[in-house]
Amino acid sequence: MLKRASSSSSGKSSTSRRSSSVGFDEFGFALSKKRVRKLQHRCHDYSYPQPNPVKVKELCEFLTYWNGSSFICRNQIERFIRIGIPPAIRGRVWKCLLNIDSLRAASSFDYEACQAEIRRPLVDLGVSEYSIISTIDSLVDTENEISSGQSDLPSADLTLFKQIALDLRRSFPTHRTLMGDRPEAIEGQAKLFRVLTAFARYNPQIGYVQGMSYIAAVLLMILSEEEAFWALVALLEKPKYLSELFDSSMKKIQLQALVFHQLLKHRKPLLFQHLETLGVSSLHFIMQWFLTLFTSLPCWDSVLAIWDLIMLHGLQAVFRTGLTIILLLESRIMNMTEEAAVLPVLLRVPMDVSQHRVLIPALWNTDVQEWEINCMNSLVLEEASGGHDEEKVKKDSAKGCTSSLSDGQRDVKPSQKGAKNTSKKEAPGSGAKNVFTRLLKVAQHYLLESGKYSTAAKSSPAKKSPALSRLPKARISTSFAQAQVRTKRSSSRRSQNSILGGVKKERLPSQDSDEGATEDSSNSSVRRVRSGPVGKVARRRSRGQSRRGTSLLLKNRSSRSQQTSEQPENSKNEDCQETQSRNASTRRPLLNERNFITCPMTASQVRESQLI
Repeated sequence: MLKRASSSSSGKSSTSRRSSSVGFDEFGFALSKKRVRKLQHRCHDYSYPQPNPVKVKELCEFLTYWNGSSFICRNQIERFIRIGIPPAIRGRVWKCLLNIDSLRAASSFDYEACQAEIRRPLVDLGVSEYSIISTIDSLVDTENEISSGQSDLPSADLTLFKQIALDLRRSFPTHRTLMGDRPEAIEGQAKLFRVLTAFARYNPQIGYVQGMSYIAAVLLMILSEEEAFWALVALLEKPKYLSELFDSSMKKIQLQALVFHQLLKHRKPLLFQHLETLGVSSLHFIMQWFLTLFTSLPCWDSVLAIWDLIMLHGLQAVFRTGLTIILLLESRIMNMTEEAAVLPVLLRVPMDVSQHRVLIPALWNTDVQEWEINCMNSLVLEEASGGHDEEKVKKDSAKGCTSSLSDGQRDVKPSQKGAKNTSKKEAPGSGAKNVFTRLLKVAQHYLLESGKYSTAAKSSPAKKSPALSRLPKARISTSFAQAQVRTKRSSSRRSQNSILGGVKKERLPSQDSDEGATEDSSNSSVRRVRSGPVGKVARRRSRGQSRRGTSLLLKNRSSRSQQTSEQPENSKNEDCQETQSRNASTRRPLLNERNFITCPMTASQVRESQLI
């Protein structure tokens, strides 16, 4: 007996020596050998950027005038988070982002008074908050006695205490504040127990849900006890953060897992199809990621950087982180052919992927918008409602079949109604399968409507189209002026052709007057003829043609005057002088002074000028 006692005492002393000789890293996790690290899935080789003293000072000054409602402050804090929050200032940053002080001031809840109320049932059970883990067996025994009716203690408090005590064992068993029987670990376990029971009293609708112990433990590593409680309240109650993840029935987390399922389906369809063929559902790994907020990752510096982003962006950052991890593991998953090989990789993310220098840059490069999450959420809800509708339709059709068997005359009408109902009710379920198919349907509907309007406009040209009324008045007026210029040009060309074909002399001055009017009206619109190399060639030819045309006109007029009259040469000379003076007064300027040619010329010359 003495030898056994000595051996037991030596065993206790050896365990105490081992516990005292255990070292911890900078984040408080126990250093262990490589074999044990693989079992614990913990990495101590941190790669986060070291804090710059200048940036630390700048961040401290920035937090003194922090305003959570300011857009500038949000952009500045995002810049600091992207650079990297120093561990010594992370608590202040989280307090500012969660707005803990204003939340505590606005609430009438007293944390200390709540702790006094919690201790009363603990005393009745004969249990202390400092020894709650070691008394789990006694709590189970008393619960059995209450269920059998042998005890009158409240069962609700007992089940709550038992659930929290069971989860305290699993929450970071290698961290210095929760590891072993040391005084620091016992105090850390008691703090965690008090925070969780206080929240269950503060919000009985949610109560305690599995996974809260991990979140509360991380908050206690960074903040004080009461600050950690109010931070937990802000995270679990504000819609921006985790209010859509935690409830007593666990339906919310299942819904968000389906939302991520749809997001992965639309972002990575090949990877999604590969997981479906292997039989791996997103519910198998997403619930663990979301409930623990990625605290199962082996590299703790990456976990804290992810939490910094969650404090800033909320639930959107949770989806963003999950998608980033999936994208980093895509090549490995695509090479796997068995479900037993895929699930361990997703549940225990490899260390090379979860390192800070790999995961965090990829996280900042991955973007998930809030509208995208809302769209996927609506898809999941519509699919669920479509499934309920289909069940109702099946029941209605079964009832219709039984009624048709009983009454043959009323068989046709109920079947037709049932077919209409099925077509109406299956439509939303089928339309909700894909967002892009809906967009295509909307586009097709819009194109059909526009086609109807165009056909209606062609069938009734006399009616005034609504498009003309929408056009601006300036465009209508310019088009009308251009039409007038075109008509006047055609009329001037016709008059020129009539002159060349042998029109009477009396039409020449009227033609000149008409063409002068067209000149004034179309002077501004025909200026563009002068520009370019074609315009230069036209100017050169028009100058020579105008001179030839004037000489031919004088010769024709002089010959006609000789045939019709036999007046003396003096009178002829006077007539020629008069005609020359009249032509000089009525002669139009050349092309460098005008915009187009109106001099009489041959038909071939007119065609050449028109072609140019």
